[in-house]
Amino acid sequence: MALTTTAMREAADRLISAAAAPLQCDPVRDILGDRDIASAYAVQHLLNEDALAQGRRIVGYKIGLTSPAVQRQLGVEQPDSGVLFADMQVESGASVKTGKLLQPKVEAEIAFILAEDLDGELSESRIRAAAGIAVPAIEIVDSRVRNWSISIVDTIADNGSSALFVLGSPARAAYDLDFASRTMQLTQDGAVVSTGRGSDCLGNPLNALRWLAHTAQDNGSPLQAGHIVLSGALGPMVPILPGSSYAADIDGIGSVEVSFTEATR
Repeated sequence: MALTTTAMREAADRLISAAAAPLQCDPVRDILGDRDIASAYAVQHLLNEDALAQGRRIVGYKIGLTSPAVQRQLGVEQPDSGVLFADMQVESGASVKTGKLLQPKVEAEIAFILAEDLDGELSESRIRAAAGIAVPAIEIVDSRVRNWSISIVDTIADNGSSALFVLGSPARAAYDLDFASRTMQLTQDGAVVSTGRGSDCLGNPLNALRWLAHTAQDNGSPLQAGHIVLSGALGPMVPILPGSSYAADIDGIGSVEVSFTEATR
C-alpha cells in the first residue's frame, strides 16, 4: 500500500529536526518500511524543498554506495544519490569544525564538473564527453540516523547521508583518462587509512555517472552543464578524529585535503 503524504512528511520532519538540533534520530524506515525506495526519494525531495525555501542553491549531485567495501560497511546492495548544495562545499586545505556534525566520516572519490547537459540518448561516448573535468574529492558523510543504523531507505531519505564535500586539484580533462585503473590512497595524519581504485566504483566512475544521468532523467531533472557530480567512494569510509588531517591522492588526477577541529555545539 502506498504511503500517505502525512507519513512522508513525518519522516522528512524527523530528519530536518535532527539536522537542525543537531541530534541523532531514530531511523525513518520505521515509517517508510525497509525497501520502499520510491518513498525514500520522495522524502529526500521534501528535504530539498525545505532547503531551497531557505535560500540554499543546488550545485550538483552525489552518488553513494558505489563501492563494494562501503556497501558491506552499511549493509546495502545498490547505489543511491543525493543533492549537493553550494553551502556544503569546503575549500581544500580548510579546517572544519565538528560541532555541527553528528557522526562524520570521510571517503575519497573522483568528482566531475559536467561540460554538457545529460538528457536524451546516454551512450558511453556521450557520458565521457559530458564528464568534462575530473578532480579529486573528499566527501564528508554524516548520518542523522542514530549510530549509523541505516537501511537503503534511511540513507536515501537522508540525502544520501551527505554533509560536506571538498574538491582538490588539479582539474584534468576527463575525456582521455582511464578512470578504472586510477588508484586512491587516503591518509589520516600521514598514515594510510583507506585505499581503492577506480574499478571499485561500479567498475568505473563513468558507470556511476551514467547511472546517475539515467536516474535524474527518469525523475524529470536531467543533469546540467556545470553541475558537480561526486561519483562515489573508491574505498572504505573512515570515521573522523577531531584534530586530525585527511589527504587523498588519486594517481593521474591529483590530491585533496581537509582537517577537523573539535568545537562545542
